[in-house]
Amino acid sequence: MKPQAADSVAAGPAVDTAAAPGDRGTARTERLSARSGLAVPLTSAGLAIVILSAWQYLPPLFGVPKYVIPQVTDLLSEGVRMWMQENLLHHFISTATMSVLGFVLGSALGAAFGYALGLLPTVERVLSPYILALQIVPKVAFAPLFILWFGYNALPKVTVTVLVVFFPILVNVLQAMRMMDRDMVNLARACNMSRTKIFWKIMVPFSMPNLLAGLRIGTTLAVIGITVGELVGGETGLGYLISFGQGQANTAMVFDAIALLTVIGIAMYWVVAYIEARVLHYVPRAVGGEQAW
Repeated sequence: MKPQAADSVAAGPAVDTAAAPGDRGTARTERLSARSGLAVPLTSAGLAIVILSAWQYLPPLFGVPKYVIPQVTDLLSEGVRMWMQENLLHHFISTATMSVLGFVLGSALGAAFGYALGLLPTVERVLSPYILALQIVPKVAFAPLFILWFGYNALPKVTVTVLVVFFPILVNVLQAMRMMDRDMVNLARACNMSRTKIFWKIMVPFSMPNLLAGLRIGTTLAVIGITVGELVGGETGLGYLISFGQGQANTAMVFDAIALLTVIGIAMYWVVAYIEARVLHYVPRAVGGEQAW
């Protein structure tokens, strides 16, 4: 009995020592991942500092006048003036609200038409030439026409934004419906699932990556659409400030309005990206500096 006990005692430490290298490897991987996760924002911040410093000091160094490229300090002082005298907050809220509204309406309509045409392939083939024609036509070219139809109000701006956002969502959803796993659908039918359950339990989850990818594209296009509407016939919003600043030869005002438009677009993109990460949590992603290939 004693030799067996000795063998068991001797075997115990061997298991612990064998597990130790794995633990050390895991800890090292976590440290490397933490360092790489911290390095990315620090590098981005450093790059932003370099760009802003070059913007501040290089134009005067090369003799570029301020009405062509104003310095960063000029942009800040003009932003304060616009806040105090031009009611900048009102224009910012107007553009942000119209952008979100146009994005939501365009996304809802694009997804609805995409699913409907995916479920009705015959109708999709009939309407395909017209959808292609509308997709080719520059949507921003409709802005003057909408102003003639609806007048100088928020409706033309929202309509242009809806049109710009509509087609990427439609195309992405329709492409997902075309690539649907028909074997899975047939299996669900064999299990006596209703068409409603097949749609919500199989088709919608299958198309979700395409839909969310289209939504990410739509966030950037929504800001473009609302800006075009405000440039052409708006009386409020950041696009109107760009047009007003151009008429006054106020380059700093134009740059400030463009910067705020970028902030709106980035905020909308981050919201959609966060929703995508939560909804598609089951999709494997590259972590840290891991290569995708």
